[in-house]
Amino acid sequence: MTQPKRIVVVGGVAGGMSCAARARRLDETAEIIVLERGPHVSFANCGLPYYIGGEITDPAKLLVQTPASLRAALNLDVRPQHAVTGVDSSRRVVFVEGPSGPLELSYDALVLSPGAVAIRPPITGLDSPRVQTVRTVDDALTVAQLATAGSPAVVLGAGFIGLEVAEALATRGLAVTVVELAEHVLPPLEREMAQPVEAELARLGIEVRTGVAAVGIEDPSPVESVETQPSSPVETFETPSPPAIVRLADGSTLPADLIVLSVGVRPDTDFLIGSGVALDRAAIVVDEHGRTSVGGIWAVGDAVASTHAVTGANRPVALAGPANRAGRLVADDIVRPGSARPIPRPVGTAIVRVGDLAVAVTGANSAELTRAGRAFTTLHLHPNQHAGYFPGAQQLRLLLHVAPDDGRLLGAQAVGADGVDKRIDVLATAIRAGLCVGDLIDLDLAYSPPYGQAKDAVNLAGMVGSNVLDGTLRLWYAADLDQVLAEALVLDVRSAAEVATGTLPGALTIPHTELRGRLAEVAAAADGRPVRVFCASGVRSAIAHRVLTQAGFDSASLSGGMLTLRAHLGATADDVLVTPVTV
Repeated sequence: MTQPKRIVVVGGVAGGMSCAARARRLDETAEIIVLERGPHVSFANCGLPYYIGGEITDPAKLLVQTPASLRAALNLDVRPQHAVTGVDSSRRVVFVEGPSGPLELSYDALVLSPGAVAIRPPITGLDSPRVQTVRTVDDALTVAQLATAGSPAVVLGAGFIGLEVAEALATRGLAVTVVELAEHVLPPLEREMAQPVEAELARLGIEVRTGVAAVGIEDPSPVESVETQPSSPVETFETPSPPAIVRLADGSTLPADLIVLSVGVRPDTDFLIGSGVALDRAAIVVDEHGRTSVGGIWAVGDAVASTHAVTGANRPVALAGPANRAGRLVADDIVRPGSARPIPRPVGTAIVRVGDLAVAVTGANSAELTRAGRAFTTLHLHPNQHAGYFPGAQQLRLLLHVAPDDGRLLGAQAVGADGVDKRIDVLATAIRAGLCVGDLIDLDLAYSPPYGQAKDAVNLAGMVGSNVLDGTLRLWYAADLDQVLAEALVLDVRSAAEVATGTLPGALTIPHTELRGRLAEVAAAADGRPVRVFCASGVRSAIAHRVLTQAGFDSASLSGGMLTLRAHLGATADDVLVTPVTV
């Protein structure tokens, strides 16, 4: 391949701008043109909710680069307000609608980074100006302007962006309701990991409606669209009365002066129809170097079908990190063909702040693993984020999915007030490296009482996982509760004070420190049935399990203990658990 004389990049922000900047650093002679449909070619889209919430006060801070700064630093020809409407791959031409009208632009190498657009579900009334998305700087400015303290707002969708926007609006004093079709917020989370997030949303004053869809919006007094500029203050806006009505599938209604649509995104690839570029459910199909099905055309970012590193599923991954890294590697393949590293398959590492909690995921969840036909074992832990004797120690909720045959790490989730990012990043690195759960024991992680423990949460996960894989520890799960209650003796090995806060019906209660001397009592109560033991978090029940197993009982320990059980049961926990009667 000869060195390209003109590289045209369609779309800026993460993938496109990373590619253009890297290409320039590798080749001073190429003409590099970046075409961006919107007014801003490089902006901090991940920071938009934090501008709405007031933590970022200057909207100009959201603009990472401008056409002038990119021209000065990298000699890039950046053209905002230029929308690409089509591609003629046989002629190597893109069709563009710009401020001066339509034009054709030839290319030697074409990089597609069109990103994604908000999904618009079949909800009547979505054309109301009260309905907004948060995808661009102007979107954030408009939402901030429409956000009037004391007024009702509805956020449709409880994904990462939806919850960030919901918290931002609540911070501004709006009465916020989040509506989510899935059974819990943050659908990538496991059910038991989502429950503390929903509790935190309630603490923030945000109402959550899950398991229901919005079906219609009735706006009796539509507001006029608001034009905003990031470099100037927005005009005063008064919300008219009465508010719009959001109708839900269960027949209920919600008032709303502002409605934020955040139910997901789809690849913005309509302009590629007829171009010859292969698409899979609207996502651009690429190889390991970002090459499309058409020679001379590459693609990166949210519009690309990426192969998941764990499950092998092909789907877009709308995350800034993978897009940035792919842009750099695509530039390498264009300018230095034959020597570029392949684009790594994403593991989907992400984190979001919800109130005082951090919530993070990496790898695959149980639903993804099930769809892929992958067997897995799940581990639940509740370790402290740093030494328990040091002030401020708090429990983390940590969940791992591992392969039952070789212990390979498949996915992880963490929720907590502190230390979540550290642990999920280590686990994401372990998944990328192909480590097994036992390898986590040997990781040499930084330790000092304010920052961790001598046995870090990640090390502990390795120990628990190794015990499960080699048979030292056998687990039962909250999802198995009905079967366990019907077929086994449930043994609660917590203290009397803990038992008084609620236990399982019919449970035999023996503190784990007394168990060795009361095995005959357990045998009589079990009467040949299996024994399923639990404590608060799984530590004491694991000890009890070893005592019971070596005494000949069919024993298993509840993964994650009562903390995980209550989270799994959610609002029904108080209906299931009982308080022992004392005489």
